[in-house]
Amino acid sequence: MKNFFLFCFFISITISAQNQRFMYEYKFIPDSTNLSKVETEIMNNLDISKKGSKFYSRAQQIADSIFSAKSAQNSRPTDFSGIKLGKVKDVVEKMYPDFTTYLFQTLGTDTYKIEDDRKINWKISPDKEKIGEWEVQKATTKMYGRTWTAWFANSFPFQDGPYKFSGLPGLIVKIADQNQTHIFELKAVKNLSDAEEWKSNSEETGYLKSILIKQDIFKKIYQRYRADPVAGIRQMMNQSGVKVEMTDKNGKVLDIKKALIDQEKSMKEGFKKDNNLLELDLIK
Repeated sequence: MKNFFLFCFFISITISAQNQRFMYEYKFIPDSTNLSKVETEIMNNLDISKKGSKFYSRAQQIADSIFSAKSAQNSRPTDFSGIKLGKVKDVVEKMYPDFTTYLFQTLGTDTYKIEDDRKINWKISPDKEKIGEWEVQKATTKMYGRTWTAWFANSFPFQDGPYKFSGLPGLIVKIADQNQTHIFELKAVKNLSDAEEWKSNSEETGYLKSILIKQDIFKKIYQRYRADPVAGIRQMMNQSGVKVEMTDKNGKVLDIKKALIDQEKSMKEGFKKDNNLLELDLIK
């Protein structure tokens, strides 16, 4: 009997420690004034290993790889048109066992690694149901300026979930905000080999070196960026010995001052339609 228990314990640890990929569908409404426009990112991967987890858009990962390869091959301006971008560009990494959480986000010319130490306080309900093939239980929380309802499966030995969500006694299978404008739902599970274990964006070649900052500092930077999205380019232009050149899709060099004005106007118009951020408290 003792040997049997030891064997079961060994099997449990082996299963828990193996690399796994959880594939989520993400539906979201970017513009609160246009609820009929629903965006969908089909392949969002949560890769889990013994060191932690990484949540990212597979489509954006492929696009980033193509960008890096093309840039390495050409010293001249490269045409990136035709490359399909992911709709989710942010990456979230959580480090076990304390679940230290980092969000990688690029604003203008800078890429940030944002440490978020805010704890998610869950209220677990006795309500249960079945989502897909998984038996799940309900939990709620208030986080990022929203109220969320999550459904977690304790059949998975991971207290993790999509994006920054974690801390429940099982994997989050589905989570949605109170207005159903941001919805993550698990669609498939895949075992990974040791060779497929995720690498941090800090370690990956081809990515810009990230600036490590705290969440409260990033919030101020983000709000300044929304107010003046081309400030970084202007700063580069004012640096001695730095030449900034902008071209159109045909490679024609543009008047830099006019191009910046046009770009700033276009980006600010885009921000007006991107008013329903997942982390709503970033802009409120």
